[in-house]
Amino acid sequence: MTLVRWRPFRDLYNLHDDFSRMFEGFFERGTRQSEDGGVWMPATDIQETKDDVVVSVELPGMKKDEIKVTVQDNILTIRGEKKQEKEEKDTNYHRIERNYGSFTRSFSLPAAVKADKISATYEAGVLRVVLPKAEEVKPKEIPIVVNGK
Repeated sequence: MTLVRWRPFRDLYNLHDDFSRMFEGFFERGTRQSEDGGVWMPATDIQETKDDVVVSVELPGMKKDEIKVTVQDNILTIRGEKKQEKEEKDTNYHRIERNYGSFTRSFSLPAAVKADKISATYEAGVLRVVLPKAEEVKPKEIPIVVNGK
């Protein structure tokens, strides 16, 4: 019979390591990587004002021609592809943390919008899409009449 040293906390340490591996990358800021070069989801903010729905998307290092914005059936879709810089033959990478590859983000808009008035700007790596609300969804104040006045 072989004696085995009793280590009461060993299983807890192993469990901790297992959970760390399982959730590795899960909490990384909105990104996913795949084996084929990557799929990523750029960080996005959506805000609603009285007149507009504004969508801001972080797309650092991308060119305007690599981004496509469409609206159909009250769904905003932003897609594109960020290409990796050319690898030099005499260069060894020690770490690659920047995201590359294609992405598609689709959002159900919280209100009906005027499709012909949508505008998009791209500055300092941030795409900003302004979607003006349709008149029928804007709140209208109704005056109250008292005694006919």
